[in-house]
Amino acid sequence: MTANLEKFVTAMNRLGEKNVPFVFIIDYEMNNPIILPLEEAAKSGIYFSIKGQRNFTGTITEEQLLLFTKNPIDYSSYQIAFEKVIRQIQLGNTFLLNLTFPTEIKTNWGLRRIFEKSNAPYRLLYKDQFVLFSPESFVKIANGSISSYPMKGTIDASVANAAEVLLSDEKEKAEHATIVDLIRNDLSMVAQKVTVRRYRYLEEVVAHDKTLLQVSSEITGVLPEDHQSNLGTILTKLLPAGSICGAPKTSTLKIIKETEDYHRGYYTGVFGIFDGENLDSAVMIRYIEQSEGKFFYKSGGGITYHSDPEKEYRELIDKVYVPTY
Repeated sequence: MTANLEKFVTAMNRLGEKNVPFVFIIDYEMNNPIILPLEEAAKSGIYFSIKGQRNFTGTITEEQLLLFTKNPIDYSSYQIAFEKVIRQIQLGNTFLLNLTFPTEIKTNWGLRRIFEKSNAPYRLLYKDQFVLFSPESFVKIANGSISSYPMKGTIDASVANAAEVLLSDEKEKAEHATIVDLIRNDLSMVAQKVTVRRYRYLEEVVAHDKTLLQVSSEITGVLPEDHQSNLGTILTKLLPAGSICGAPKTSTLKIIKETEDYHRGYYTGVFGIFDGENLDSAVMIRYIEQSEGKFFYKSGGGITYHSDPEKEYRELIDKVYVPTY
């Protein structure tokens, strides 16, 4: 554990024990985690909306049509990385790996407008560096229970019989089952009586240019009585989130590092709030980063032995969108 992470865990445990509300942001590699008392977040340029709970008032009132273009990685470059992953699967070093890439985008909206005008259960604006509008919960802690909601499986809702196609796809079935098993095992490290309460249910996500269907499951467990004074310890044991790395986790993380030719940063990390009693958090996907005057949208998808590279490439591009009101 790095010094930064150790300080973060200590701070979260202490604030939880004292019932002090806080906001937290943890990057993918857990090198630069952030935690602040909830009342200090806005002063530090951290704005959030979590299931309706927010720390900002809308400042953008005039309407402006969203202009949005994508310049994704070319297919041949994607295919090279894809084939490296398939080779590792054949060697038995992974059987599910979430392969991601940045896509340069051009848009007439700034990060603040995107944050205010996007529609998602979990939204975050971090200074003038990145914005995200995530549909995927990480964990919720309430009334002594912990729940996780892994999301795996996506399809364009305009496809004929989209729900049936998605739910009957053998590759998608296997990928989702793998992640559910991984998350169930992860929760078992911190909780008892871990149960899959709902399995493979559909959720609709409205993008600015299309509607997507995504598949989720709900997994729950019972936490120890002293869990509130160990929130940081519990949370970091579960990271990185299984849905954005793969399985088995340790070897898959190594392959991701060797295969992805860029730095994920806060993308695919987690953020959330503690209100003094309950904690809610999200996986930091559907993520736009500003760097050197340019915007980059980071996205990806799970690769298995049965994956079709063209379909996976299309999914990576389909996930580059803004879910506007």
